[in-house]
Amino acid sequence: MTIAFGPVPSRRLGRSLGINNIPPKSCSYSCLYCQVGATHGQTVVPRAFYPPQAVREAVEAQLESVRAAGETVDYLTFVPDGEPGLDANLGTSIDLLRPLGIPIAVISNASLLWLDAVRTAIAKADWVSVKVDSVDEVVWKQINRPHEALRLPDVLAGIGRFAQGFGGELVAETMLVEGVNDSPEHVARTADFIHELGITKAYLAIPTRPPAEPGTKGPAEAVLNRAYQEFARRVPQVEYLVGYEGDAFASTGDVRHDLLSITAVHPMRESAVRSLVAKARADWNAVNELVAEGQLVETEYQGERFYLRRPSSR
Repeated sequence: MTIAFGPVPSRRLGRSLGINNIPPKSCSYSCLYCQVGATHGQTVVPRAFYPPQAVREAVEAQLESVRAAGETVDYLTFVPDGEPGLDANLGTSIDLLRPLGIPIAVISNASLLWLDAVRTAIAKADWVSVKVDSVDEVVWKQINRPHEALRLPDVLAGIGRFAQGFGGELVAETMLVEGVNDSPEHVARTADFIHELGITKAYLAIPTRPPAEPGTKGPAEAVLNRAYQEFARRVPQVEYLVGYEGDAFASTGDVRHDLLSITAVHPMRESAVRSLVAKARADWNAVNELVAEGQLVETEYQGERFYLRRPSSR
């Protein structure tokens, strides 16, 4: 299991060195669109996964490798195979990473912010993204497929309490899925909730990588634009997360390691894989070998070829 990977190009955070602090796949949700696949270990109880010192050492080692390769890092980002708030050691890990002098981000599905300990841990970050795909109970269950113990009013109240107390930069992210949460009325209610939180920046996303459920896709351009206008009437800054983030994935020189660590949480387009292979001064045989060994999987999505790490081999 690779704890630190990248940096990868992030449409929100520039050059983001990822921290995978949750093994595949412990999560409180099993979202239709999840790029990591369906959740088979749903839970809402935080526990220890990796020792915080191991997280710190993995990040330091990855930083040394990428800096030796002439790469830069803008953020250290907790963006794991599951919900980062399930890591009971998250707060301690953030404390240990702080002396590295790089801003720390947490991308959370926000489902556990009703727990005091989770709010306290995530609040240690500099930048936090909270997921708000729906404020409707039926639609929330359809798109996020939450753990049976979760209740939407508790989740939304937890997000509200976090927003009131967090001193860093807080953004919201809403993933739009065609025919699920993209109606005008539904979008307006979601935008109203984000506005009431006092959040001043919101991202509207659509699936751009192979989703957990085949056939899951974003709405048509006209529907997406309508959603943008609804959000823009309520939230000062609204941005799309609908385009390709680019091929500027960092190489440490070990192309097998880089491919397996990045694709564990971030499926890569073929063009990005070719760029990474070239940076490592390797050839395509390295990719073919990983595919032949069953460690790397080829898949198609919306006319593009993607590579991702086989879940059973992570």
